Amino acid sequence: MLAAAFLFNLGQGVLRPSLPLYLQRSFAANYRMVTLIPVVFGAGKWIASLPTGYLLGRLGRPLMIWGLLLIALIDLASVMTSTYTVFLGLRALGGVGWAMFATVATTAMVNVPTVQRRGRAVSLLLMSETAGLLLGSAVGGWLYQELGAASPFLFEAACMLVAAVAVGRWASFATRGSAIPRGSGDWRLLRAILRTPSVLLMGAINATLIAIQTGVLVFLFPLYLVNRGGVGPETVGLLVSLSVLGRLLALWLAGNVSDRRGRMLVLIPGLLSYAALLGTLTFLTHPVVLGAWSLAIGAAAGFVAAMPTAVIGDQVRPALQGVAIGWLRMMTDGGQILGPLVMGALADAVDLSTPFLLGAALLTAMAWRCRRQASGMSAAVTPERRDS
Repeated sequence: MLAAAFLFNLGQGVLRPSLPLYLQRSFAANYRMVTLIPVVFGAGKWIASLPTGYLLGRLGRPLMIWGLLLIALIDLASVMTSTYTVFLGLRALGGVGWAMFATVATTAMVNVPTVQRRGRAVSLLLMSETAGLLLGSAVGGWLYQELGAASPFLFEAACMLVAAVAVGRWASFATRGSAIPRGSGDWRLLRAILRTPSVLLMGAINATLIAIQTGVLVFLFPLYLVNRGGVGPETVGLLVSLSVLGRLLALWLAGNVSDRRGRMLVLIPGLLSYAALLGTLTFLTHPVVLGAWSLAIGAAAGFVAAMPTAVIGDQVRPALQGVAIGWLRMMTDGGQILGPLVMGALADAVDLSTPFLLGAALLTAMAWRCRRQASGMSAAVTPERRDS
């Protein structure tokens, strides 16, 4: 499963630096046309995540394989079309394929036999995804330049096919507990899940985390480094890579600590630390200090990244985990769509530092809400008490 997740994100990462160049070369795309691609991709993910959670109880492992094959077919079709609107529609379908794979993969890692391993399992999945994106992003531009404009799409298609083979060799995945029933009454399962303690809060936290990640750190942090820190493009790349390194280092640590000590004992101080680092960043301008802050911000983001998923795995019974993860990913995709729109508008209307301060305020509010629920959840999310 981890190998498939790595390959899946390796292919996605290769497209990141090369896709804007391909759009400009093939369709003479302007900035608006380029930015529509991640919007429709995110919309496809948002639409498909929750239905995938419902279908998981009936279809199981083949759903993941179909998602991988769908992306491979879309990549091949993308290099054959000469119409931008068709290309746009294909990328939206790619988001559907992403949801089909990612929802099943996340549910499989959450559905571990014991709560003492759940945090580490989710952290390992996120580490595989991050490593694949990092490596893919590093080689994507080289592939485009040396092997041709279509090569990143063909490379991603090959990654999807190899990942499908890896998943096909994986033992059949069956959701533990009773199968999800058929019929219109299925939607009542979501209402039951949302009434479970902390599920709504974990969805809000995941949406907040991804909104800050995409809306602040991915798009605005490089601009802050150039405009306020006075650094060049090569230094921007180095400082951003430090953030990714910090995230990878913290993911494994957080998974292990949360399995031993309890989720909230990791999540609450992690959110507050993240908020403090994000808010104080707006007072810094020296490149060396910005590098240290970039590493620390990446570590803080990685420290809390796996916790909402692990908490939902603790709180929701196994038979409903597919639907719960589908809902959680839908919330995450909503934050990915709205985050860049809201944060970018604030930076234009007020000041470049405003999105950083808003992100810090949102993280502090989430930590306060977690603190209010911590006492009621402690018996469920602390391994020692769960097993007693």
